[in-house]
Amino acid sequence: MSPTDPSPGGLARRLGTGDAVVVGLGAMIGAGVFAAFAPAAAAAGGWLLAALGVAAVVAYCNAMSSARLAARYPESGGTYVYGRQRLGDLWGHLAGWGFVVGKTASCAAMALTVGSYLAPGYARPVAVAAVVALTALNLFGVHRSALATRIIIGVVLVVLAAVVVAGLLGGTGPVVGAAGGAPVDGWGVLQGAGLLFFAFAGYARIATLGEEVRDPRRTIPQAIPIALGIALTVYALVAIAALRALGPAGLAGAPAPLAAAVSQAGAGWLTPVVRIGAATAALGALLALILGVSRTVFAMSRGRHLPAGLDAVHPRRQVPHRAEIAVGVAVVALVCVADLREAIGFSSFGVLIYYAVANAAALTLRRDEGALPKPVPVVGISGCLLLAATLPGTAVLAGLAVFAVGAVVWWAGRGVRARR
Repeated sequence: MSPTDPSPGGLARRLGTGDAVVVGLGAMIGAGVFAAFAPAAAAAGGWLLAALGVAAVVAYCNAMSSARLAARYPESGGTYVYGRQRLGDLWGHLAGWGFVVGKTASCAAMALTVGSYLAPGYARPVAVAAVVALTALNLFGVHRSALATRIIIGVVLVVLAAVVVAGLLGGTGPVVGAAGGAPVDGWGVLQGAGLLFFAFAGYARIATLGEEVRDPRRTIPQAIPIALGIALTVYALVAIAALRALGPAGLAGAPAPLAAAVSQAGAGWLTPVVRIGAATAALGALLALILGVSRTVFAMSRGRHLPAGLDAVHPRRQVPHRAEIAVGVAVVALVCVADLREAIGFSSFGVLIYYAVANAAALTLRRDEGALPKPVPVVGISGCLLLAATLPGTAVLAGLAVFAVGAVVWWAGRGVRARR
């Protein structure tokens, strides 16, 4: 069988390790650097770097659990599949439900970021156009999507390098510690970590592409930690530069923090470049998000946890075209009501619960199945639940309501699945 022959589900295996790393980076770097630092700084203050460290530890545990499970179950759907296989049908359904709903909100937030940076007066129409264009791109095949993401990531990394240099050379603000010598606020650090986790969640996109990766048992465990390590390095450098240029309060209050950082650092000529880079990064994140959410919708439809028919595969392009169109339509609808900061909190809650299920599933792996040392998934579960509980109250309440609806949907569909 050729490495590019379709998987048993009908999707073509075209992505190598480099492509998978790029897809994960496109989701992480685009979403995190330009969206999550300001609300996280508002929560953590001068202890933003501590919050970043906490988020990174939890993300590392989640990444390791996801990598082992993805190697064991190289199928589209990610934790939706792992939860069903290891914990039972309900847990898999809830994981998939939380991922689809939370990440659809993230798609809307990223689309609005594109509109806000490119044309502030016409943010929503531009956001809608971006969703339509990227959904169409995904319909032409995942390989083309990976190539587009590679170009976007290259542009964004160049822009971020310029931000880091400007902030480090021109900034004078405090980088570590609260202003005025105030003691560390543990709750604020945890809440900041929960918001920053939004920025690390992109490696899930690698796992949800399990049926489109060549040699997934080797490729996925390699790609996930590589993508996470690169993203963490970039985040740390950008956070230090932004704090040095703006200080904690300035970073927390800036609607476009990295543009404000280069301006404050005396490199105002870089501001248009940063705005273009922010829009480009958000486009890359949106591309990868639509890709990942549509694959989870495809898998949930195949398992009859979402309506039948969304699991159709295009006969020529071998992509789940109906799932991709459905996700695109849902994102366009949400763009009309989405708010960026609220969407980050809501998405973080859903994704943290998603990864709590992933860690619980990894905890059931035996040694001959590639089990991790027990502390890794245990820390992952505990960290996910703790960070989810510390998020803003509106995000927690909305997230709990969404999962309650998901449980009702699962219960209502039992009869349909039993007849299969």
